[in-house]
Amino acid sequence: MTRTLFITGVTAGIGEATARRFLEDGWQVVGTGRRQDRLDALASDLGDPFHPVTSDMRDLADLGRVVRQLPERFAGIDLLVNNAGLAPPMDDFQDADLEKQLNAMRTNMDGLIVLTRHLLPTLIERKGAIINLASVAGSYPYRGGAVYGATKAFLTQFSLSLRSDLSGTGVRVTSIEPGMVETEFTLVRTEGDRQASEALYADMEPMTAEDIAETIHWAATRPPHLNINRLELMPTSQSFAGFTVHRGA
Repeated sequence: MTRTLFITGVTAGIGEATARRFLEDGWQVVGTGRRQDRLDALASDLGDPFHPVTSDMRDLADLGRVVRQLPERFAGIDLLVNNAGLAPPMDDFQDADLEKQLNAMRTNMDGLIVLTRHLLPTLIERKGAIINLASVAGSYPYRGGAVYGATKAFLTQFSLSLRSDLSGTGVRVTSIEPGMVETEFTLVRTEGDRQASEALYADMEPMTAEDIAETIHWAATRPPHLNINRLELMPTSQSFAGFTVHRGA
């Protein structure tokens, strides 16, 4: 039986790499994204086993439509990967553009909750799995990451609590929490500042989108009796920040 992956944020980075990894393994994939041109290009490249869906995670009412209108062939979802995420610019919260902060919350939390709720009946019926892309930012604070880190801490706790709610259903829930991964993520966060993005990864070896895709695939393909609760990973060259001390008046 062909298994089906539903993944959000498929048009770049971890999302695209994950779609490709599962397709290589014989799965079919439903992939969502906001950028129609990229979805079209990806669909042309990946072919028949890939079903593209144009959708914005902030449009909560539309997410129900997305699930209801899945073609019959792709409607039997076995795995949901909540990958789409948004990080606002790294301004101190007191100086930040509030609307950009709220956009991250709508994408990372509200949309994820609504989509998951719509897909749960099918996932329960098929004893499927849910993998949520959280972040080390949910565990370790850094300056400029107040809202983004909070959304990822929420996602980790949501994953653990959802697993509790789904006890006895056979549905597995995993929170994957990466550190530095070199994708378009920082370029988007810095609003197109390529120099800032390149500086962040200079003289170190970050993880790649393919690294995380392989990790997602590994977690998803464990035996049905085995649940990976949380999985935190960093590049070897990244470690934990020390405490910041401000001195002077």
